[in-house]
Amino acid sequence: MRNKIFRFTLYFKVLFMDKQKYLDDIRDIKEIMERSSRFISLSGMSGIMAGIVALIAAYLAYKTVYTHQDYLDYRMAILNSETIMILLIIAFMTLILSIGAGIFFTSRKARKQNHKLWDRQTKRLLVNLSIPLCTGGILCLMLLFKGYIGLVAPLTLVFYGLALVNASKYTLSEIRSLGIIEILLGLLAFHFIGFGLIFWSIGFGILHIIYGIVMQRRYGS
Repeated sequence: MRNKIFRFTLYFKVLFMDKQKYLDDIRDIKEIMERSSRFISLSGMSGIMAGIVALIAAYLAYKTVYTHQDYLDYRMAILNSETIMILLIIAFMTLILSIGAGIFFTSRKARKQNHKLWDRQTKRLLVNLSIPLCTGGILCLMLLFKGYIGLVAPLTLVFYGLALVNASKYTLSEIRSLGIIEILLGLLAFHFIGFGLIFWSIGFGILHIIYGIVMQRRYGS
């Protein structure tokens, strides 16, 4: 009787061990497939740095455009060629610094994880991200030169959100949530058209910092 109980117990132990082994194998296969189909080396620090840069840029843009006006009132922006040039310089420097921070921290994370930074998934991610971004950027430049500055901040938020949603299927799922929030924030900025820079600061500054902190806590540096 004891031998039967022993064999019965041993059978279930072996069965459980085999089942656990199969589950571990399936988990490993799933991780390999996800690694091969998604770009997962995005760094939370790049989001934090991009947010800080955006907040500084928003302050400089505000001081350039909305001088001698009450901060909480509707603000009328009057642009001349000098002001537009300063805004373009601020935008260009913001873009360069944000991209630079993204490349630095993401490449550092990829090296730590022994992942390739530039592969087929990276190319697909950048292509799907660039199409809405370039479209929105060109449209915003056209509006800026025509004097429709109030539309620029909401449009950048909307197109940036669309770019994130479009690229999210090739990277971390949190990118999609961030994109949807950016779109909603951009639409809200259209309703409060005179306060676009505040919404821009929230979308590109504060949200990026929050997103970066969340990414750091979940996935590390």
